[in-house]
Amino acid sequence: MLTPPTLRIERQMLRGGLASLACSDEVGRGALCGPVTVAMVLITEATRTAPQGVRDSKLLTADARRRLVPKIQRWAPSYGVGHASPGEIDDFGIIAALRLAGHRALAQLSVVPDSVLLDGNHDYLTTPEQPAMFGPPVVVDRVPPVVTMIKADMRCAAVAAASILAKTARDEIMVGLAADHPEYGWADNKGYAAPEHVAALVTHGPTPHHRVSWRLPGLNGVVADDPELDGLLDDAEMWPEPPPEARLPGEPSGLLDS
Repeated sequence: MLTPPTLRIERQMLRGGLASLACSDEVGRGALCGPVTVAMVLITEATRTAPQGVRDSKLLTADARRRLVPKIQRWAPSYGVGHASPGEIDDFGIIAALRLAGHRALAQLSVVPDSVLLDGNHDYLTTPEQPAMFGPPVVVDRVPPVVTMIKADMRCAAVAAASILAKTARDEIMVGLAADHPEYGWADNKGYAAPEHVAALVTHGPTPHHRVSWRLPGLNGVVADDPELDGLLDDAEMWPEPPPEARLPGEPSGLLDS
C-alpha cells in the first residue's frame, strides 16, 4: 500500500521562516493537443491537514478527483489554475508555455508566496535572466524563490492537491473539446498519444487544438519537436486508469479514468 502524502515537508519549509508557501504541479506537458496546465495551492503554518483522500492525481479515478476538488478549494487559503494554449506552446516552446501557465496560476493567489515548491527536477517557473526576444507575455512582476522536488506529488499533500486541481481543470477542457472532435477520443485519452488518437491523426490530420510545431505520431515522428522536452515527458499521465498497485484501499477495480 502506498503511503499517503502529508504536509510534513511543507511544514518544515514554513518553519524555516516562510509566511506562505505555494505548492505546484502541472499536467499536459506530454500531450499532443490541448493546453498545458499548472495549478498552485497556497498554504501557511495555520493550514490544517489536507482533505482525506488527497493523492497524486494519477493515482485517483476521475470521480475521486472531482469529489476532492471542492474540498481542496475550501481547505486551501488560496489556489490558482493557469493554462497555456496550443498556440502559445507552438509560439514559445513547451518550457516557456509551462512558465506562462505557472505565472497565470501564481497571479491568481491572494498573496505573493515566499517560496514555491515545484514538482519535478526542472524549474520552469523562474524567468530566465536573458528571456527570448519574442517570449511569452509578462504576467507577474516577481517569481518567488523556487524549490524543486522529484515526486513531490507523491510525498507532499499540498503538491498532490495542486495536481488534482490541474488535472481536473485540463480534463474538463479536453472533454469539452471532444464534443466537436469525437473522432480523436479526447474524452478518454485527454489529448495524449493513445492508439485511437494517433489513428485519427493519420486519417484526419491535426485540428486547431493540436500542437502543430510538434512531430505528431503517424504523421512525421513520435515525439515533440522541442529539444527542451527531451527526457521531461511524464508517461504516467498516459495511464487510462490508476495502476492496480496504486488503487486506494476499498476502491473497486475497473473504474476508467475518463
